[in-house]
Amino acid sequence: MGPASGRLRVIVTRPREQAGRLAERLEQLGLEVVLCPLIELEPVGPAEVDVGGYDWVIVTSPRGARELAQRRRGELPRVAAIGPGTAAALNEHGVEPALVPRVSTQEGLVAELPDPPGRVLFTGAEDARPHLAEALGADTVVLYRTRELRPADAPEGDLVVLASASAARAFAALGLEIPGVSIGPETTREAEAYGVQIVAEAESHDLDGLVAAVTKAARI
Repeated sequence: MGPASGRLRVIVTRPREQAGRLAERLEQLGLEVVLCPLIELEPVGPAEVDVGGYDWVIVTSPRGARELAQRRRGELPRVAAIGPGTAAALNEHGVEPALVPRVSTQEGLVAELPDPPGRVLFTGAEDARPHLAEALGADTVVLYRTRELRPADAPEGDLVVLASASAARAFAALGLEIPGVSIGPETTREAEAYGVQIVAEAESHDLDGLVAAVTKAARI
């Protein structure tokens, strides 16, 4: 509990530009939010992404959706979004995904694509898991990289919110024994592999799901 407020403290590790909406929702629940960005995202790769000639374009994060929307050249074919948060980011740029899998993992997405899927372009982070691209024989375009940040002082809190595998790794590197709330199975898997205890996982892998999972973990 926060020493002054007596409220449960929740550490938000998202990049600063993505943390505001989550922090606001948690504060509305009466929680004390500790902002501690542990990763930052920076664009890399080509100025233009030629999407011509593909049957599917795969997008696996909201940041990837924004970068693709800004850099694509040509008419998009069918687009698959790994989860509802990524789908919402595509919607903001006028793109309606043809596929959002029931299970928001690379394996879940591969399972719901047509077999064979045709020619596939995989877009995403520099450190993205290779499973999807390898399983589909996809071409890959890296649109951004993730850099870990080390805070000057270790954050103090009762729960930590982890919205990506990279955030889970960065938090684990701090060596803190604070239970975590995860946005989905891939983040949970990575967090637990690095010794972070996950006490709740979002059922829908988006902002609403994260808030619901924090609510469950905090027993509000």
